[in-house]
Amino acid sequence: MSYKNFPMVSNVIFGRGSFNQLSEVIAPKRLSMKAPFIYIVDDVFKSNSWITSRIPLSYDDRIIYESSKEEPKTSQVDKLVEDIILNCKERPSGIIGIGGGSMLDLAKAVAIMLTNKGETKDYQGWDLVKNPGLYHVGIPTISGTGAEVSRTTVLTGPTKKLGINSDFTPFDQVILDPELTKDVPKDQWFYTGMDCFIHCVESLNGTYLNAFSKSYGDMAYTQCKEIFLEDSLSLEAAQDQLMMASWHGGMSIVYSQVGVAHAMSYGLSFVLGTKHGIGNCIVFNHLEEFYPEDVKLFKAMKLKHNIKLPTGICANLSDKDIDTMIKISLSLEPLWENALGKNWKKTITPKKLRQLYLKM
Repeated sequence: MSYKNFPMVSNVIFGRGSFNQLSEVIAPKRLSMKAPFIYIVDDVFKSNSWITSRIPLSYDDRIIYESSKEEPKTSQVDKLVEDIILNCKERPSGIIGIGGGSMLDLAKAVAIMLTNKGETKDYQGWDLVKNPGLYHVGIPTISGTGAEVSRTTVLTGPTKKLGINSDFTPFDQVILDPELTKDVPKDQWFYTGMDCFIHCVESLNGTYLNAFSKSYGDMAYTQCKEIFLEDSLSLEAAQDQLMMASWHGGMSIVYSQVGVAHAMSYGLSFVLGTKHGIGNCIVFNHLEEFYPEDVKLFKAMKLKHNIKLPTGICANLSDKDIDTMIKISLSLEPLWENALGKNWKKTITPKKLRQLYLKM
């Protein structure tokens, strides 16, 4: 039997205030005075000097602010790459993403596309990247997506939403500073935290499950229940725990896969532009048939934190839009196989997915 040899993040720092060490971490990686570090930063921090004043700019280093209001797109990556090539005297020393999953995914994709020819959309899929990307660093400012540790960068392309899933995608360096999550709005904290919870549910209930995935998934699942259902943690302890749950949740799918919620939320995102975290929540809320006990837990968490999910978002969609969502969802075959086994097509039909989408 042959096993996949997966790369992992090679360096990680964890701790409150560790963001302050960024300068000393990246200094040895600078290639020359003319080879800048490019910071891709969520534009929500544009006027937040508590964060921006600590970004160590030297020589030709520059910050590019990007919006996270929409899911990252392949065309957005292509534009960023072109802008960097045109405005840098030399190939950058590295790409540094600061923000949530969208910024981390953008940073990973830009690092890859600066060393690989063609358009970003051509690399959506599994193991299509040929050349190692530039040195890239991930600094999450919200916890739950697992983007800081995953080997994929999820992007919406012209015909599909699908990640660049490759050995060259994981970050070379991650800085986990729980202090950076202190100003996350409550609803977003919940949606992104539930992304982690759903990662674990889909991994732990999947047919791809093995001891590697189970050990990480069990840990993150337990942490999520403690954070979102119990009152035993201080605010700081909960921030620390959720940052580690995000890491473990991302690790749980390295040797596994996600499942029904992710497959269907990709369809929502492509047609409606629904953000990943809330999209997963909207879908998972209707998946009792597949994850009965965990949907009960999810609804208890939702009630405890007084979270109101949007309803009726698919009610007025055209047949064409619903068909597009179904097509996107069904194209994610590894996710369905993990959720339901090799014979998943006997259970999951276009009619079945239509019924589920119309509940949302």
